[in-house]
Amino acid sequence: QVQLVESGGGLVQAGGSLRLSCAASGRTFSTYGMAWFRQAPGKEREFVATISGGGELALYEDYVKGRFTISRDNAKNTVDLQMNSLKPEDTADYYCAADAEGIVYSDLYSGASGYDYWGRGTQVTVSS
Repeated sequence: QVQLVESGGGLVQAGGSLRLSCAASGRTFSTYGMAWFRQAPGKEREFVATISGGGELALYEDYVKGRFTISRDNAKNTVDLQMNSLKPEDTADYYCAADAEGIVYSDLYSGASGYDYWGRGTQVTVSS
């Protein structure tokens, strides 16, 4: 069983920045595709970004493209999400997810059902 723990959430003003981090257990982190999803109150969980095991491929939801950057450090078993130019509509719980089958290379990469392991989430609140 893979355990994922998110950190770095908090309260920021619009236009500010936050850096989220996800720490993973296990010996095979470099083989996992990793992703960030978010869920606002009363809304469906939505895809934010994903990155392949070796970091060679990263994909983003259009709304955050150019503002958010996903990265990973396989030596530390971590994946980060740098969020710049934050907007109130970015307010949500942010979740880290892992996939062991290379879903980032398929058309299903943006679907929550395609990921095998999930963290508990970290809250991000952006005030106007």
